[in-house]
Amino acid sequence: MKDLLRLRTSLTEEIEKVLNEQIKMEADASAMYLAMSAWCDRNGFDFSAGYFKEQSDEEREHMLRLFKYVSDMGGRAVSPDVTNVQIEFESFRSVFEQALQQEIAVTQSFNRIADRCQKSKDYVTFTFLQWFLKEQIEEEYVARRALELFEIIGEEGTGQYEIDKRVPKIKYDDTY
Repeated sequence: MKDLLRLRTSLTEEIEKVLNEQIKMEADASAMYLAMSAWCDRNGFDFSAGYFKEQSDEEREHMLRLFKYVSDMGGRAVSPDVTNVQIEFESFRSVFEQALQQEIAVTQSFNRIADRCQKSKDYVTFTFLQWFLKEQIEEEYVARRALELFEIIGEEGTGQYEIDKRVPKIKYDDTY
């Protein structure tokens, strides 16, 4: 019976498993960004609260894109549990440090999945992943630039207010 079910999908068990793990990672990231949005809102960083809310929505879209792919390929997409979401952060700066660490971890995860796809000759999934790999360039760029604002502007005086105002304006230009 198990072999018959595998015939319904061109995904190997290994690729289906890593894609479901990525679905969970995207769900966790969405929840983390929403918690960051709430923390920023509670602490008077209104622009950053909006920025992190948008990030949360994007991560959820990524999760749904992966979920749909697994389902469309005849696999079993798993709706993940999201628990133990961090709701308190040490500082305004630490929120952005954690956001950059999260984006780097997501990039590394997609790279590992792409590597597994190549090793198992799953070029369909490998091609599907190209959108996510390109998206991670933008995600890391924006997170890195936001964190750099703390060094450039500084946090003294009205520094945090200026950083908060500038965060949503950071855009990635991929014209090259």
